[in-house]
Amino acid sequence: MRHRSSRLRTSALAVGLALAASALLPSGSAGAADSYEWAALGDSYTAGVFVGTPQPPLGDASRDGCDRTADAYPDIVDQELAEFPPGRPVNLTNVSCGAAVISDIATTRQTPISPVQPPATGWPSVDPQIKRAGLDDGTDVVTVGVGGNSLPFADILAKCLEKGAAGQSCRDYFTNPPEGEESLQDRLARVQDEYIRMLAEVHQAAPNAKVVTVGYPAVLPEDSGDCNRLALTELSLITHADVDWLRDEVLQPLNSTIERVSSFFGDRYVDVYSSSVGHDVCQPADIKWVEGICGDAEDYWPARLPGTALNCGVVGKKVTLVHPNAEGHANTAAYVERAIRIALLEG
Repeated sequence: MRHRSSRLRTSALAVGLALAASALLPSGSAGAADSYEWAALGDSYTAGVFVGTPQPPLGDASRDGCDRTADAYPDIVDQELAEFPPGRPVNLTNVSCGAAVISDIATTRQTPISPVQPPATGWPSVDPQIKRAGLDDGTDVVTVGVGGNSLPFADILAKCLEKGAAGQSCRDYFTNPPEGEESLQDRLARVQDEYIRMLAEVHQAAPNAKVVTVGYPAVLPEDSGDCNRLALTELSLITHADVDWLRDEVLQPLNSTIERVSSFFGDRYVDVYSSSVGHDVCQPADIKWVEGICGDAEDYWPARLPGTALNCGVVGKKVTLVHPNAEGHANTAAYVERAIRIALLEG
């Protein structure tokens, strides 16, 4: 749960911006009865995966394998905007999807990989998110949270685990990679190019929309010594030196890339890293906003990762693979809500 003082500040801002937006609308105008259209696009850090009730619910025929959940930040923001409308109601269309890469936002079809009650034949592929969301000239605001899976961050973490178990450095591996393996710098350059193309497609699909991009939180500690290398609920066998490298040379440059490209397009970037420092994966359970390789999740979420030897049930946990928990989503929601309100007010 968010700290009361933070929640009060957020609510006060919401009321102030809602009143300001209402004052700018002509009294009795036809537009006052319309809703704002908001589309939420993104990967698992937007969808929520194991945080809260599945959306659509389990057993619903419309489930698509994307693992959107009720306590992820889009739904939290949606509730706040409903309580304090910014001049008129806001209609959310959330098509975020776990495991989405940058190209899945605008150009490629994605095959979801949810481990929760998959069909016997696997999940069918889904259209690019801008198509699923129905972006058009009536879309007022688009939020986008994507990029990590295009490095891909999870594969880099896995390699760091492998190297750490052997007493080796994954920093060295990705700085001077073997033939056929992309270096980290090549990966970041590719992500930048892909992000540019993606945002161009979003703007073309929704020419009148304000676009808000969302960065990644501080999943890694400022002091790698905080990490217990025996703890699956943290980063397990990844060396402290590689934790520092992952923070300084992978995660922060990824956020900087997203912010830089967003600025080029004149879009608003939401920094959730700064506010989440000190709530990383290596902190105690009541402080962390990011679960570890194994962590706490809803009962429906699996303890074993299909196709791998990872079994978090041995420590009484679920497979969480370094993703935000409910506290992390609540923090992101506060900043995304503010950005949406300001974007709509400016619009």
